[in-house]
Amino acid sequence: MDIRGKRLLVVGGAGFIGSHTIDELVKEDVKEIRVFDNFSRGKMENLRGAMTDPRVTLYPAGGELLHADVLQAATQGIDGVFHFAAMWLLHCWEFPASAFDVNIRGTFNVAEACANSSVKRLVFSSSASVYGDAVTEPMTEDHPFNNNTFYGASKIAGEQIVRAHHHRYLKTENRFDYVALRYFNVYGPRQDDRCAYVAVIMKMLDRIDKGLPPILHGDGSQAYDFIYVGDCARANVCAMKADATDRAYNVATGKKTSLRELASTVFAVLGKEARIQYEPQTQSFVKNRLGSTARATEEIGFTAKNELRQGIEELVKWRASHIEEVEQRRREAGLPAEPP
Repeated sequence: MDIRGKRLLVVGGAGFIGSHTIDELVKEDVKEIRVFDNFSRGKMENLRGAMTDPRVTLYPAGGELLHADVLQAATQGIDGVFHFAAMWLLHCWEFPASAFDVNIRGTFNVAEACANSSVKRLVFSSSASVYGDAVTEPMTEDHPFNNNTFYGASKIAGEQIVRAHHHRYLKTENRFDYVALRYFNVYGPRQDDRCAYVAVIMKMLDRIDKGLPPILHGDGSQAYDFIYVGDCARANVCAMKADATDRAYNVATGKKTSLRELASTVFAVLGKEARIQYEPQTQSFVKNRLGSTARATEEIGFTAKNELRQGIEELVKWRASHIEEVEQRRREAGLPAEPP
Protein backbone atom coordinates (compact mmCIF):
# COMPACT_ATOMS: atom_id res chain seq x y z
CA MET A 1 0.00 0.00 0.00
CA ASP A 2 1.22 3.45 -0.83
CA ILE A 3 1.15 5.11 2.60
CA ARG A 4 1.63 8.66 1.35
CA GLY A 5 -1.23 10.79 2.63
CA LYS A 6 -2.70 7.85 4.57
CA ARG A 7 -4.14 7.74 8.09
CA LEU A 8 -2.65 4.98 10.26
CA LEU A 9 -3.73 3.55 13.62
CA VAL A 10 -1.10 2.00 15.90
CA VAL A 11 -2.69 -0.31 18.46
CA GLY A 12 -0.26 -0.63 21.35
CA GLY A 13 1.69 2.32 19.99
CA ALA A 14 3.17 3.39 23.33
CA GLY A 15 4.89 0.05 23.84
CA PHE A 16 8.37 -1.19 23.00
CA ILE A 17 8.01 -2.11 19.32
CA GLY A 18 5.00 0.13 18.72
CA SER A 19 6.75 3.34 19.78
CA HIS A 20 9.79 2.59 17.63
CA THR A 21 7.47 1.94 14.69
CA ILE A 22 5.89 5.36 15.23
CA ASP A 23 9.40 6.85 15.17
CA GLU A 24 9.83 5.29 11.73
CA LEU A 25 6.42 6.40 10.52
CA VAL A 26 7.07 10.08 11.27
CA LYS A 27 9.82 9.90 8.64
CA GLU A 28 7.17 9.02 6.05
CA ASP A 29 4.76 11.28 4.17
CA VAL A 30 1.68 10.06 6.04
CA LYS A 31 -1.27 12.25 7.00
CA GLU A 32 -2.02 10.95 10.51
CA ILE A 33 -0.60 8.52 13.07
CA ARG A 34 -3.25 7.71 15.67
CA VAL A 35 -2.10 5.92 18.86
CA PHE A 36 -4.46 3.49 20.62
CA ASP A 37 -3.01 2.33 23.96
CA ASN A 38 -4.27 1.65 27.49
CA PHE A 39 -0.77 2.17 28.98
CA SER A 40 -0.83 -1.08 30.93
CA ARG A 41 2.66 -1.68 29.54
CA GLY A 42 3.22 1.26 27.21
CA LYS A 43 4.54 4.61 28.46
CA MET A 44 4.05 8.23 27.42
CA GLU A 45 7.82 8.59 27.77
CA ASN A 46 8.19 6.24 24.78
CA LEU A 47 6.20 8.71 22.67
CA ARG A 48 7.86 11.89 23.89
CA GLY A 49 9.80 12.54 20.68
CA ALA A 50 7.08 11.43 18.27
CA MET A 51 4.36 13.51 19.96
CA THR A 52 6.17 16.69 18.94
CA ASP A 53 4.97 15.90 15.40
CA PRO A 54 1.41 17.26 14.96
CA ARG A 55 0.46 14.22 12.88
CA VAL A 56 0.85 11.98 15.95
CA THR A 57 -2.19 11.97 18.23
CA LEU A 58 -3.32 9.86 21.18
CA TYR A 59 -6.85 8.56 20.71
CA PRO A 60 -8.73 10.38 23.49
CA ALA A 61 -11.58 7.94 24.16
CA GLY A 62 -9.38 5.14 25.49
CA GLY A 63 -7.18 2.29 24.38
CA GLU A 64 -8.68 -0.96 25.65
CA LEU A 65 -8.72 -3.81 23.15
CA LEU A 66 -11.76 -5.32 24.83
CA HIS A 67 -13.79 -2.13 24.45
CA ALA A 68 -14.91 -3.11 20.97
CA ASP A 69 -17.06 -0.03 20.43
CA VAL A 70 -14.20 2.32 21.35
CA LEU A 71 -11.82 0.39 19.10
CA GLN A 72 -14.38 0.53 16.31
CA ALA A 73 -14.62 4.30 16.68
CA ALA A 74 -10.83 4.61 16.67
CA THR A 75 -10.59 2.90 13.27
CA GLN A 76 -13.00 5.30 11.56
CA GLY A 77 -11.30 7.01 8.61
CA ILE A 78 -8.17 4.87 9.03
CA ASP A 79 -6.39 3.35 6.03
CA GLY A 80 -3.92 1.02 7.76
CA VAL A 81 -3.68 -0.57 11.22
CA PHE A 82 -0.65 -1.91 13.12
CA HIS A 83 -1.65 -4.30 15.91
CA PHE A 84 1.04 -4.62 18.61
CA ALA A 85 -0.99 -4.84 21.82
CA ALA A 86 -0.62 -8.15 23.65
CA MET A 87 0.27 -9.81 26.92
CA TRP A 88 3.76 -11.28 26.77
CA LEU A 89 5.05 -14.79 27.32
CA LEU A 90 5.54 -14.94 31.09
CA HIS A 91 2.37 -12.95 31.75
CA CYS A 92 0.46 -15.40 29.56
CA TRP A 93 2.03 -18.26 31.49
CA GLU A 94 0.84 -16.84 34.81
CA PHE A 95 -2.54 -15.46 33.71
CA PRO A 96 -3.83 -17.54 30.78
CA ALA A 97 -7.47 -16.46 31.11
CA SER A 98 -6.51 -12.80 30.86
CA ALA A 99 -4.16 -13.64 28.01
CA PHE A 100 -7.04 -15.31 26.18
CA ASP A 101 -9.10 -12.13 26.49
CA VAL A 102 -6.33 -9.74 25.43
CA ASN A 103 -4.39 -11.72 22.83
CA ILE A 104 -7.22 -13.70 21.25
CA ARG A 105 -10.44 -11.77 21.85
CA GLY A 106 -8.53 -8.51 21.44
CA THR A 107 -7.18 -9.59 18.07
CA PHE A 108 -10.68 -10.63 17.00
CA ASN A 109 -11.88 -7.13 17.93
CA VAL A 110 -9.11 -5.53 15.88
CA ALA A 111 -9.93 -7.67 12.84
CA GLU A 112 -13.66 -6.93 13.17
CA ALA A 113 -12.97 -3.20 13.46
CA CYS A 114 -10.77 -3.29 10.36
CA ALA A 115 -13.51 -4.97 8.34
CA ASN A 116 -16.32 -2.77 9.63
CA SER A 117 -14.36 0.46 9.03
CA SER A 118 -13.10 -0.48 5.56
CA VAL A 119 -9.46 -0.39 6.66
CA LYS A 120 -7.30 -1.33 3.69
CA ARG A 121 -4.40 -3.09 5.40
CA LEU A 122 -3.49 -4.67 8.76
CA VAL A 123 0.00 -5.55 10.01
CA PHE A 124 -0.34 -8.10 12.80
CA SER A 125 2.42 -8.49 15.38
CA SER A 126 3.01 -12.22 15.76
CA SER A 127 6.05 -14.00 17.18
CA ALA A 128 8.61 -16.71 16.51
CA SER A 129 7.11 -18.33 19.60
CA VAL A 130 4.67 -20.00 17.21
CA TYR A 131 7.57 -22.26 16.16
CA GLY A 132 8.80 -23.40 19.58
CA ASP A 133 12.21 -25.07 19.48
CA ALA A 134 13.82 -25.45 16.08
CA VAL A 135 13.14 -28.70 14.25
CA THR A 136 15.12 -27.53 11.21
CA GLU A 137 17.40 -24.52 10.73
CA PRO A 138 17.14 -21.87 9.63
CA MET A 139 13.46 -21.79 10.53
CA THR A 140 11.43 -20.80 7.47
CA GLU A 141 7.85 -19.59 7.67
CA ASP A 142 6.81 -23.16 6.80
CA HIS A 143 8.46 -24.53 9.96
CA PRO A 144 5.93 -26.57 11.97
CA PHE A 145 4.17 -24.98 14.93
CA ASN A 146 6.19 -26.71 17.65
CA ASN A 147 4.98 -24.30 20.33
CA ASN A 148 3.98 -25.45 23.82
CA THR A 149 3.25 -22.11 25.52
CA PHE A 150 0.01 -20.20 25.88
CA TYR A 151 1.66 -17.09 24.44
CA GLY A 152 2.65 -18.99 21.31
CA ALA A 153 -0.82 -20.52 21.10
CA SER A 154 -2.40 -17.07 21.31
CA LYS A 155 -0.21 -15.82 18.45
CA ILE A 156 -1.09 -18.84 16.30
CA ALA A 157 -4.75 -18.12 17.06
CA GLY A 158 -4.25 -14.43 16.27
CA GLU A 159 -2.75 -15.20 12.87
CA GLN A 160 -5.63 -17.51 12.06
CA ILE A 161 -8.26 -15.01 13.24
CA VAL A 162 -6.82 -12.30 11.01
CA ARG A 163 -6.53 -14.73 8.10
CA ALA A 164 -10.12 -15.90 8.53
CA HIS A 165 -11.40 -12.31 8.53
CA HIS A 166 -9.38 -11.55 5.40
CA HIS A 167 -10.98 -14.48 3.58
CA ARG A 168 -14.44 -13.86 4.99
CA TYR A 169 -14.55 -10.39 3.47
CA LEU A 170 -12.33 -11.12 0.46
CA LYS A 171 -15.01 -10.44 -2.17
CA THR A 172 -16.82 -7.66 -0.34
CA GLU A 173 -16.33 -3.93 0.18
CA ASN A 174 -15.10 -4.74 3.70
CA ARG A 175 -12.03 -6.61 2.44
CA PHE A 176 -8.73 -5.81 4.11
CA ASP A 177 -5.29 -7.19 3.27
CA TYR A 178 -2.91 -8.27 6.00
CA VAL A 179 0.46 -9.74 6.83
CA ALA A 180 1.71 -11.27 10.08
CA LEU A 181 5.24 -10.58 11.30
CA ARG A 182 6.95 -13.21 13.44
CA TYR A 183 9.53 -11.33 15.48
CA PHE A 184 12.45 -13.30 16.84
CA ASN A 185 14.32 -12.13 19.98
CA VAL A 186 13.84 -8.37 20.03
CA TYR A 187 16.06 -6.09 22.13
CA GLY A 188 16.96 -2.41 22.32
CA PRO A 189 16.06 0.93 23.93
CA ARG A 190 12.73 1.10 25.82
CA GLN A 191 13.07 -2.61 26.44
CA ASP A 192 10.41 -4.17 28.66
CA ASP A 193 12.36 -6.45 30.96
CA ARG A 194 9.25 -8.36 32.01
CA CYS A 195 9.40 -10.32 28.75
CA ALA A 196 11.00 -13.76 28.80
CA TYR A 197 13.72 -13.51 26.15
CA VAL A 198 14.36 -9.78 25.78
CA ALA A 199 14.78 -9.65 29.55
CA VAL A 200 18.05 -11.53 29.37
CA ILE A 201 20.10 -8.48 28.31
CA MET A 202 18.51 -6.16 30.87
CA LYS A 203 19.05 -8.73 33.61
CA MET A 204 22.69 -9.02 32.61
CA LEU A 205 23.10 -5.24 32.82
CA ASP A 206 21.34 -5.11 36.20
CA ARG A 207 23.70 -7.71 37.64
CA ILE A 208 26.78 -5.99 36.22
CA ASP A 209 25.61 -2.64 37.63
CA LYS A 210 25.48 -4.26 41.07
CA GLY A 211 29.03 -5.60 40.70
CA LEU A 212 27.75 -9.15 40.22
CA PRO A 213 28.31 -11.55 37.33
CA PRO A 214 25.37 -12.32 35.04
CA ILE A 215 23.68 -15.64 35.77
CA LEU A 216 23.38 -18.18 32.96
CA HIS A 217 21.36 -21.33 33.55
CA GLY A 218 22.86 -24.52 32.21
CA ASP A 219 26.03 -24.11 30.16
CA GLY A 220 24.91 -20.96 28.32
CA SER A 221 24.76 -22.74 24.97
CA GLN A 222 21.11 -21.80 24.41
CA ALA A 223 21.19 -19.76 21.21
CA TYR A 224 18.77 -17.30 19.64
CA ASP A 225 18.35 -14.89 16.76
CA PHE A 226 18.55 -11.45 18.43
CA ILE A 227 17.12 -8.59 16.37
CA TYR A 228 17.35 -4.89 17.16
CA VAL A 229 14.05 -3.12 17.79
CA GLY A 230 14.84 -0.45 15.19
CA ASP A 231 15.02 -3.18 12.56
CA CYS A 232 11.64 -4.50 13.72
CA ALA A 233 10.21 -0.99 13.30
CA ARG A 234 11.51 -0.84 9.73
CA ALA A 235 10.05 -4.29 9.06
CA ASN A 236 6.64 -3.07 10.20
CA VAL A 237 6.75 -0.08 7.84
CA CYS A 238 7.95 -2.30 4.99
CA ALA A 239 5.03 -4.64 5.67
CA MET A 240 2.51 -1.79 5.55
CA LYS A 241 3.96 -0.53 2.27
CA ALA A 242 4.12 -3.95 0.61
CA ASP A 243 1.57 -5.44 -1.77
CA ALA A 244 1.87 -8.93 -0.27
CA THR A 245 -1.16 -10.27 1.58
CA ASP A 246 -2.27 -13.38 3.46
CA ARG A 247 1.34 -14.20 4.37
CA ALA A 248 3.53 -14.49 7.45
CA TYR A 249 7.12 -13.25 7.58
CA ASN A 250 10.04 -13.82 9.91
CA VAL A 251 11.62 -10.68 11.32
CA ALA A 252 15.10 -11.96 12.08
CA THR A 253 18.78 -11.48 11.29
CA GLY A 254 19.60 -15.02 10.18
CA LYS A 255 22.41 -15.06 12.78
CA LYS A 256 22.40 -17.10 15.97
CA THR A 257 24.07 -16.03 19.22
CA SER A 258 24.50 -18.19 22.32
CA LEU A 259 23.89 -16.70 25.75
CA ARG A 260 27.62 -17.10 26.48
CA GLU A 261 28.44 -15.07 23.36
CA LEU A 262 25.78 -12.53 24.27
CA ALA A 263 27.29 -12.03 27.75
CA SER A 264 30.75 -11.61 26.25
CA THR A 265 29.41 -8.95 23.87
CA VAL A 266 27.73 -7.08 26.73
CA PHE A 267 31.00 -7.05 28.70
CA ALA A 268 32.92 -5.90 25.62
CA VAL A 269 30.53 -2.98 25.11
CA LEU A 270 30.91 -2.01 28.77
CA GLY A 271 34.70 -2.38 28.59
CA LYS A 272 34.75 -4.84 31.46
CA GLU A 273 36.29 -8.25 31.99
CA ALA A 274 33.78 -11.02 31.41
CA ARG A 275 32.60 -12.88 34.53
CA ILE A 276 29.70 -15.32 34.30
CA GLN A 277 27.95 -17.27 37.04
CA TYR A 278 26.58 -20.63 35.89
CA GLU A 279 23.65 -22.21 37.71
CA PRO A 280 21.59 -25.37 37.13
CA GLN A 281 19.09 -25.25 34.29
CA THR A 282 15.61 -24.16 35.36
CA GLN A 283 12.49 -23.64 33.29
CA SER A 284 13.33 -22.76 29.69
CA PHE A 285 10.66 -22.25 27.05
CA VAL A 286 12.96 -22.38 24.02
CA LYS A 287 16.63 -23.34 23.74
CA ASN A 288 17.36 -22.97 20.06
CA ARG A 289 16.04 -20.53 17.45
CA LEU A 290 17.35 -19.17 14.14
CA GLY A 291 15.21 -17.48 11.54
CA SER A 292 15.30 -17.63 7.77
CA THR A 293 15.20 -14.12 6.29
CA ALA A 294 14.69 -14.99 2.61
CA ARG A 295 10.92 -14.53 2.34
CA ALA A 296 10.88 -11.15 4.10
CA THR A 297 13.71 -9.88 1.91
CA GLU A 298 12.10 -11.04 -1.32
CA GLU A 299 8.45 -10.18 -0.66
CA ILE A 300 8.32 -7.15 1.64
CA GLY A 301 11.82 -5.74 1.07
CA PHE A 302 13.06 -6.09 4.64
CA THR A 303 16.62 -6.95 5.70
CA ALA A 304 18.02 -6.31 9.18
CA LYS A 305 20.83 -3.76 9.30
CA ASN A 306 22.01 -3.62 12.91
CA GLU A 307 24.73 -5.90 14.20
CA LEU A 308 24.37 -7.25 17.75
CA ARG A 309 27.20 -5.18 19.24
CA GLN A 310 25.87 -2.00 17.63
CA GLY A 311 22.40 -2.68 19.02
CA ILE A 312 23.68 -3.37 22.53
CA GLU A 313 25.68 -0.13 22.41
CA GLU A 314 22.44 1.74 21.66
CA LEU A 315 20.66 -0.04 24.49
CA VAL A 316 23.43 0.78 26.97
CA LYS A 317 23.38 4.46 25.93
CA TRP A 318 19.61 4.65 26.32
CA ARG A 319 19.77 2.93 29.68
CA ALA A 320 22.38 5.38 30.96
CA SER A 321 20.20 8.32 29.92
CA HIS A 322 17.16 6.82 31.69
CA ILE A 323 18.79 5.94 34.99
CA GLU A 324 15.82 7.17 37.06
CA GLU A 325 13.52 4.80 35.19
CA VAL A 326 15.99 1.95 35.66
CA GLU A 327 16.24 2.62 39.41
CA GLN A 328 12.44 2.80 39.73
CA ARG A 329 12.18 -0.58 38.04
CA ARG A 330 14.76 -1.95 40.47
CA ARG A 331 12.80 -0.66 43.45
CA GLU A 332 9.61 -2.23 42.13
CA ALA A 333 11.48 -5.52 41.77
CA GLY A 334 12.94 -5.27 45.29
CA LEU A 335 16.49 -4.69 44.03
CA PRO A 336 18.89 -2.07 45.48
CA ALA A 337 18.68 1.23 43.59
CA GLU A 338 22.46 1.64 43.49
CA PRO A 339 25.28 -0.86 43.03
CA PRO A 340 26.79 -2.00 46.35
